[in-house]
Amino acid sequence: MGRLRHVRAANPSAMTGTGTNSWLLGQGQVAVIDPGPDDANHLAALLAALDPGEEIAAILVTHAHLDHSALVPRLAQATGAPVYAFGRAEEGRSALMQRLADQGLRGGGEGIDSTFAPNHRLADGQVLTLGGLEIETIHTPGHMGGHLAFACDGQLFSGDHAMGWATTLVSPPDGDMGAYMASLEKLAARGWRQMLPGHGPAVDDVAQRLSELATHRRAREVQIRATLAQTPGTATEVAARLYTDTPPALLPAAARNVLAHLIDLTTRNLAIPEGEITAQTRFTAP
Repeated sequence: MGRLRHVRAANPSAMTGTGTNSWLLGQGQVAVIDPGPDDANHLAALLAALDPGEEIAAILVTHAHLDHSALVPRLAQATGAPVYAFGRAEEGRSALMQRLADQGLRGGGEGIDSTFAPNHRLADGQVLTLGGLEIETIHTPGHMGGHLAFACDGQLFSGDHAMGWATTLVSPPDGDMGAYMASLEKLAARGWRQMLPGHGPAVDDVAQRLSELATHRRAREVQIRATLAQTPGTATEVAARLYTDTPPALLPAAARNVLAHLIDLTTRNLAIPEGEITAQTRFTAP
């Protein structure tokens, strides 16, 4: 494994934890994974993390949320490094999510970087060779359709798909619960010695953490189905019934997660929407 350095952005919040993690991977020729928010101090910290004679040779972006990608233009300008990602923010959606977006379904305002555009597009399984390191691309849609994880020598750079400090927001149409669960299974099928997420601390028992995340989602699905069996409701109404200990400021995000579950349940004939699916649609049990 090449040298690994960690620089945390000063953007703590209820959604970002202690802040966005930027990872510098390699020695001599260095890759930056997730430059972070557009912050001059964070840019300076990334450049200061380099040793004399080193250069940032590649900028890798897990997904186009502002807390991960907004610094890209300034970092690229300062270093001349090319930018690698799946694509623009709206790319990678499933056919269902694209149809819902075309019909007017919008996200919950989670800070999408609508101007983001990489120099090079990465596909699942593609390997980037940099300074003697081989960095593998893993397409992990769910949090966003174009979300990528990166792997190098048994370490998983998981972005926002899997974190140690909290569960991941899945907000349609950019987030897709069915895809999220499939991506968790995809990551869990491999052995990892460590997970380095976009927020929160490093995770050493990766298999256990991925299992916990999948178990949490399955349990939430059971709860949603149970409450629908009692009373139909919108995603907001269902969230209010289930997230009784959640601070009011976080309930909108909880409702987006519930909506993602309801859409997934609809595709499996386990929930029935009353009309076209929007953020306000009422769902019933089958």
